[in-house]
Amino acid sequence: MKLEPGTFKLSPLLTIEGHGGFENNLPEQPRHYAIDGLVGVSMGWGLEHGGSIELEASVGPAFVWGEAEHFYGRVHLHHHEEGEEEEEEEHAPSNDTPFRRTDMKGLFQFRYAPNERLAFLAQWKPYWVTQTQGEDVAGLKNELAFGINWALGDGDVNFALGDGIETIADGLFISIVNRSGWESTGVFLGNYTDPWLGLGFNIDLLNVIISAGPRYYVPGSYSGLASRVDWGGEIELAYPISSKVVLFAHWRPIYSTGSGEGWGVGWVNHAGTGITFRF
Repeated sequence: MKLEPGTFKLSPLLTIEGHGGFENNLPEQPRHYAIDGLVGVSMGWGLEHGGSIELEASVGPAFVWGEAEHFYGRVHLHHHEEGEEEEEEEHAPSNDTPFRRTDMKGLFQFRYAPNERLAFLAQWKPYWVTQTQGEDVAGLKNELAFGINWALGDGDVNFALGDGIETIADGLFISIVNRSGWESTGVFLGNYTDPWLGLGFNIDLLNVIISAGPRYYVPGSYSGLASRVDWGGEIELAYPISSKVVLFAHWRPIYSTGSGEGWGVGWVNHAGTGITFRF
C-alpha cells in the first residue's frame, strides 16, 4: 500500500485461496490440495521518499486433501521397525487425494521499504497439523524467510497505456530470499536461497510479475542428500475488481537437479488462485 509520509492505515483482511502442490519428480507423483481461509490485519506507516513500514498477521483453517502443504525439498522416507505394520493409509497411491482433515496455518510478516525501490522482508509461516496421517505428523511446522527486493527501474510500466517494449527496463527488479523449514517433529528440513531476476508490468488493471533464477538448496542432514542448485521461477497475477477486492493467481515451477531416496530429478510445481478482501 502507498501511504503519505506520517500517515497510518489499519486494514482488516480476509483471504480465501485454493492451491495445490505437484511433485512430478517422484515416481508416485504425490499431490497436496488445500483451501485456506485466512483472517487478519495489515498495518502500514508512510515514510519519507516513498518508503513505508508494513506489518501483517493472518491465521485461519486449511482444508486438506491428500498430503499437507510442506516445505520445498522434504524427502519422502518410509522407515518402519522390523515387524511393524504400515497404516492402511500409507498403502494407498501417493497421488490419491481424499479429504483428510482441517489444519490451521498463519502468516506473520514485516516489510520495511526505506524508499520506493528497496524493500526488506521478514516472514514466519506456522502450520499446525491437527492429526497424524501418513507422513503428516501432528504438531507445529515452521517456515522462516528473510529477503530483499531491489527495483532497477521506477516500476511504472503499463502496456495498455501506450508503453512499449523500450520501457521494459523500468519493470525489472532483483529479489533475494532465503527460506528455512522445520517439520512438525522438530526436524530441520533445510534451507534455500532464491536470487531471482524479475519483471513487473501492468496491462490496464492486471498486474503481472514474472521472476526466475537458480535455487541454492541445502537439505537437512536427515535427508542424506547433498547440496544442489535447482532452477525455477514464478508467475503472479493480480486483478483488482474494486478498491477493496483483489483476485490473484500464481504458478511456481521448480526443476530439481539431484536425486536420492525419497527425492528425484524433475519438476515440482505449486499453483493457486484466490481472492483478498481489504476492509
